[in-house]
Amino acid sequence: RVEASDPTAVALGYVHDASQVDEATRGDASNICLTCRFYSDLTAAEWGPCVLFPGKSVAAKGWCRTWAVRPS
Repeated sequence: RVEASDPTAVALGYVHDASQVDEATRGDASNICLTCRFYSDLTAAEWGPCVLFPGKSVAAKGWCRTWAVRPS
């Protein structure tokens, strides 16, 4: 699991709990790692892989500044 203190996590503003981020910054409340295009295993409901953190898992309910909508 990626630690919030990880240098990449800090640079990207990653948090384990997206509800800690002001919605003015985060956007819609559904903008969480699980709905991001970079979260690569939708069956991983609590922690899963993110292409931005190779070899580490992120919290499905987490968020970072690189959140991007998953293509349909």
